[in-house]
Amino acid sequence: MAVQAVLLWLPNQAKVRFARAFFAGLTWLLGIKVRVVGQPLPRGGRAVVFVSNHSSWVDIPVLGGVIEACFVAKAEVAGWPLIGWIACLGRTAYVTRSRTATRREQTELRARLSAGDNLILFPEGTSSDGSRVLPFRTSFFSVAERRPDAPSETLPLIQPVSIVYDRLGGLPAGRASRPIFAWYGDMDIASHLLRLAQYTGLRATVLLHAPIDPARFADRKLLSQAVWQVVADGASTLRQNRPITPPDVVPQPAATTESATAFA
Repeated sequence: MAVQAVLLWLPNQAKVRFARAFFAGLTWLLGIKVRVVGQPLPRGGRAVVFVSNHSSWVDIPVLGGVIEACFVAKAEVAGWPLIGWIACLGRTAYVTRSRTATRREQTELRARLSAGDNLILFPEGTSSDGSRVLPFRTSFFSVAERRPDAPSETLPLIQPVSIVYDRLGGLPAGRASRPIFAWYGDMDIASHLLRLAQYTGLRATVLLHAPIDPARFADRKLLSQAVWQVVADGASTLRQNRPITPPDVVPQPAATTESATAFA
């Protein structure tokens, strides 16, 4: 934390690379092996928003150790003991999800993307029990929504990500063991961490899908539905412990918005 505090003042990318190394080290300390299928889009080109399902606070170090990007989190996280400090040092972008602050927060996130940062979003808006992917909230996709005053090439690419904890004790994890990894509801981090530390042979699989260009979609409802489908299908395949390869087919946008209303 002290090293990163110093790096934040330097005008180079050391703070980005060090944050990834820190998260990877934290994942190793938790005893979790990470399998990565696919490749994250590199930094330095068109901005990227990584969109992932979310079932545990453990998602943060796992994804942070694989992807060089800043997380987007709810504002309350900044006040959590220790976790809030780590989040700030990781240059987390905070959102309140308040209607009155929506436009300002969109502007701030777009400024981060324009400055060269990539972002990691959890558009479910909360963590789940790990057995399914909750519907995505379309408001999270406003940062990639087409604007009449900007060319489509300035929009960030969307790279869907599926993350599943699929090994426990070195054996395939089933539905009964998912609560060991999942952190949701009124669980506290300390007790969850102590329970998790009792187990060995843990593994998380991170599946990085083909990128999606949001300019191909008429609105953010269609975009959120298409991204949700990719993430949910990938997570389902991982939960079933089936062989998987990165899909190379980008979903086609629907002709109307009628089928997207369930994901609003």
